[in-house]
Amino acid sequence: MIIIGHRGASGNFPENTLAAFRAAAELGCAWVELDVHVLEGELVVIHDEQLNRTTNGNGHLTTAGLAGVRALDAGNGEQVPLLSEVLATLNGNVAINVELKGSGTAEPTSQLLLAACDAGIWRPDQFLLSAFDHRELQRADPIFPRGVLWGRPADDMIARSLAMGGQWMNIALKAATEERVTAAQQAGLKVAVYTVNEPSDLAAMRALGVDAVFCDYPERGLQT
Repeated sequence: MIIIGHRGASGNFPENTLAAFRAAAELGCAWVELDVHVLEGELVVIHDEQLNRTTNGNGHLTTAGLAGVRALDAGNGEQVPLLSEVLATLNGNVAINVELKGSGTAEPTSQLLLAACDAGIWRPDQFLLSAFDHRELQRADPIFPRGVLWGRPADDMIARSLAMGGQWMNIALKAATEERVTAAQQAGLKVAVYTVNEPSDLAAMRALGVDAVFCDYPERGLQT
């Protein structure tokens, strides 16, 4: 079972920051997850459109602007990073699940990742592009594996995940039943479950045979 550092090692470091990604790498994570928005043509790594939860700022990303967002404290003096900075920091050593947030993210993300692969530092299979916005996900370059994110389970979620070109089906912990996991895997999908932090839930997911879990405290999963 792959332990994916959710927004980095976000349980102990400010989420979606270079510090959190470095910590996850140092713990031995093979994968990290992050979120991207497009802001003034740049891909910024932040989960929310609103700034108040994860930074010392307030208001909307677009109101603050790129320079304003970059000037904020994202926790412990960390800056809201650009996706390009995360790529440079991890340097091909840790694979990345990039969650596309909002419209217009798929194409610039694909272009940046293609350039990183062309430079010989990364391979396409070191990236997984995912989104709850399934139309946006389908705009991503198909050279990169796709993870179809589901907030709520649907009867046809396996068929729809496959129809969207998904290789992964990413589902909530409460939706991770034995029947659903087995059916998805038998259909050829890998199953990743979010967000799994408690040791008992990590053990349960391991017993179910899921392929990966997103974890804020990756050291817990790596130690079991």
